[in-house]
Amino acid sequence: MNLNEPRELASLLEAFLLASGKPQSLERFYELFEEAERPEPPVFKKALALLAKSCEGRAFELKEVATGYRLQVRERFAPWVGRLWEERPQRYSRAMLETLALIAYRQPITRGEIEDVRGVAVNSHIVKTLLEREWIRVVGYRDVPGKPAMLATTKLFLDHFNLKGLDELPTMAALRELEPEPLFSPDDDLPAPAGLQARVDAEDEQETAGQLRDETSFRSLLVELDDMELGLKSDFDDLLDALAEPGSEAVSTAAVDAAEPAQTSEVNAP
Repeated sequence: MNLNEPRELASLLEAFLLASGKPQSLERFYELFEEAERPEPPVFKKALALLAKSCEGRAFELKEVATGYRLQVRERFAPWVGRLWEERPQRYSRAMLETLALIAYRQPITRGEIEDVRGVAVNSHIVKTLLEREWIRVVGYRDVPGKPAMLATTKLFLDHFNLKGLDELPTMAALRELEPEPLFSPDDDLPAPAGLQARVDAEDEQETAGQLRDETSFRSLLVELDDMELGLKSDFDDLLDALAEPGSEAVSTAAVDAAEPAQTSEVNAP
């Protein structure tokens, strides 16, 4: 293999990156060759340029990050490639992301300065987690009472977010544009989803039908009660009118005769 030929060296560098599975710096590439066979730095740069060009139109790309070069799957394939792993991707709390953003954009910064900006105390667990992930580090101590530690990001932070340097961080204006707009305003009169609206309409129809049935049955009951009331004798005048009708004399005389002994016995009772 002619290592001074950029095309052949590009294939070898590709093999290095595929085998390592992590970024490799130019210094590390130099160390992989014996001094007698080591290509000149310009040959390395040409080989890396050829390797990047050979990745065009493929599912992966050559990306330079803070700690070196790596081969990685293109971002547009990430939603499907991520299904290879059963565990869900790590989710970070809003408080952690806000703390990390302040450190990245205002480094070096102390914990107290972060709290002044956010308006709330910084949870010790957040700082501990960021330190354990090696996304931030202590770079010194502020020369004020208490000597608070000053925090800054690391190269691993840049690698994780696919950045070569801090100058590649998006501007604050770009971040504001990325913030999603509210789906609707409380004052907006938005139409309900078709399925939900149909279900509500069906429930309203059932409720209306039930009310009509109740009203119909109640009205029928009132009519029946009116008919029954017409047949009732509500006072003694009605009774006298009934007794005065032809054919009712015998009944009335018998009723009076039967009632008199009962009244006499009630009077004579001690």
